[in-house]
Amino acid sequence: MGHMNIMLFHSTYGLRPAVRDAADRLRAAGHEVWTPDLFEGRTFDTVEDGMAFNEEIGKDELLKRAILAAAPYSERGLVYAGFSLGASIAQTLALGDEKARGLLLLHGTSDIAENASVDELPVQLHVAEPDPFETDDWLSAWYLQMGRTGADVEVYRYAGAGHLYTDPELPDYDAEAAEATWRVALGFLDSL
Repeated sequence: MGHMNIMLFHSTYGLRPAVRDAADRLRAAGHEVWTPDLFEGRTFDTVEDGMAFNEEIGKDELLKRAILAAAPYSERGLVYAGFSLGASIAQTLALGDEKARGLLLLHGTSDIAENASVDELPVQLHVAEPDPFETDDWLSAWYLQMGRTGADVEVYRYAGAGHLYTDPELPDYDAEAAEATWRVALGFLDSL
């Protein structure tokens, strides 16, 4: 119960105010939260700009930055969390960290390595329905594969919300879906 150490990764928009607000919300609930800046200070207003920058850095470099950010704290047993791109990074790190305590995915998932295996890792995914980046077919396959790794997965879907519906500054924002997501997510963290 209670206090978790949470590594929270930003989306392809960078470390925007919404990420810091999310961290503050988690801290107010008694958790310790780190929000590494994988883009070294750059933020973007459109998903296209963010993705272009993201491709410039490259997936391996982003992952390396994320692993370096998490490494000093991983002994404590981290909950990995993230938004969209950050969620896919969080998933990769959590599946590779046997001390991980949980995985909270907001608006994103990632490919799963064939040999990935965890010991009943609690996983919660919050995603819009429909979501152009997380299609039904993909999510069904993802859910089965995650189950095969040994993860204990819950999926929450929000009809009519935009992809990154928790960020108040984006056109995707859906206040009702965002509040519901945080309510459920905070309950999840309390249960770990």
